[in-house]
Amino acid sequence: MSALFGKVCQNGYVVRDIDAALKFWTETLRVGPFFLIPSVKVDWFRYRGVDSAVEMSIALANSGDLQIELIQQRNDAPSMYLDFLARHGEGLQHMSYWSTDYQLLYDRAVAAGFTVGHEGQIGGPRGRFAYFDTAGHAGTVIEISDISGSKGRFFETIRTVAATWDGSDPIRVVGRRGIMAQTPQGL
Repeated sequence: MSALFGKVCQNGYVVRDIDAALKFWTETLRVGPFFLIPSVKVDWFRYRGVDSAVEMSIALANSGDLQIELIQQRNDAPSMYLDFLARHGEGLQHMSYWSTDYQLLYDRAVAAGFTVGHEGQIGGPRGRFAYFDTAGHAGTVIEISDISGSKGRFFETIRTVAATWDGSDPIRVVGRRGIMAQTPQGL
C-alpha cells in the first residue's frame, strides 16, 4: 500500500503482438477471460504536454483483485509505451492506482514532484488517466486512473467475471467504438 497513491490495482504490460500475449496469458498462465478492445477510442491524449494521435489495442483481465492490462500501440505516435519498448522491450510498463477522486490524486502526485509523461481521457471527463515519470524506479511507470464513471463499472465487471471464470471463451471482443461505448451488461 502506498501512502501517496493507495493500493496497486493494475499491472500494465506493453507488447508488440497482443494476440501472442493473449495466447500466453490465457493458455499458459490460464488468466482470464480477457476483454479485448481492438481499437481504443481516446477523447484526447498528450505526450509530454503535446497532443499525440496514439492508436492502440488493449486487453484487460483480472488475476484475483489485480487487473492485468496488455497494450499494443498500433502506430508510431509519441507515447510512453513506445519509450518503454525502445528502452526495455516488452514487459511490465506501469502499475496503476485507481481513484474516484482523480483530481485530488493528480494534484497530490504533482505536488510530490511527479512529472506527467503522458495523459488522456477515455469516455468523458470521468475517464481521465495520467502516467508519471519514475526516474528513481528503473522501468516501471506509475499510472493513476479515474474510475468514478463507466470505466470503473466496466473494471468491476471484468473482476466479477474473472472470479468465476471456467476457462471458456477466454477472449471477449468489445465493440470497435471503444471501451466506454459498450455497457458492462452487453459484454
